[in-house]
Amino acid sequence: MSKTDLAAFLRDRRRRMQPADSDGCSRRTPGLRREEVAGRAHMSVEYYTRLEQGRGAQPSPRILQSLSVALGLDRADRARLFALGAASPMPPPTIPRTVRPHIREMLRRMPTTAAIVTAADYDVIACNPLADALLGHLAVEPNLARRYFLTGRHWSEHADGFAEVAVGRLRAAATRYPADDDLGRLLHQLHECSDAFRTLWAEEPTHLPGHRVKTVDHPSAGRMRLSCDVLLVPEDDQQVVLITAEPGSRDERALASLAPVPGRRSQP
Repeated sequence: MSKTDLAAFLRDRRRRMQPADSDGCSRRTPGLRREEVAGRAHMSVEYYTRLEQGRGAQPSPRILQSLSVALGLDRADRARLFALGAASPMPPPTIPRTVRPHIREMLRRMPTTAAIVTAADYDVIACNPLADALLGHLAVEPNLARRYFLTGRHWSEHADGFAEVAVGRLRAAATRYPADDDLGRLLHQLHECSDAFRTLWAEEPTHLPGHRVKTVDHPSAGRMRLSCDVLLVPEDDQQVVLITAEPGSRDERALASLAPVPGRRSQP
């Protein structure tokens, strides 16, 4: 951590803040006073002053989170504050499940790519029509980990390492979101009902998502060889999964045949 850079950042963002209520007195300097920031951040004025002077000890993630709220920082400034404090931003108490509008719009603009968004617990929280037609049953069971380990509804013929990747991601989610009740219920159910899940959980896999080729045997489109790529949305701990076929191939034509058209319902 550069104490000088952190101190300069805090001073700059404090001076940009305007008091919510005027006290009727003109101020010689712009922005909030140190005691106002300290009060908003629930810390002593002495401690905050030392941080602004570059004399304080390394602030904890909780302190940095309080300062980000007190200074009204946006997402970019918050990330900068934590980087200067050499700390990782504190996750929210529960798994983020809201998909940002620009991500939804991206899915809409890719009609020939099957695309889904998964939360940290593998709930599918958004998908485009082609993905819904390809995967099927998303309205009945939107959680890909539960589908894989408990229902046997594998959307691809070969898992291609999904089990290891899924358990690794769920382990990380359990560490980041210990208070998330939905995640707790999912993990309890998987431990209770799946021998494969319990075995992998004990092995603590650390596989990362990446490019994979999957073979799909769809009830109406037939057998397809599809590529699966994952884009990360780190600020929300979400993943965008893009499923495509080789351009010009029979697989591409088969995948395109699943695209819903007006007046026709997609196959489950």
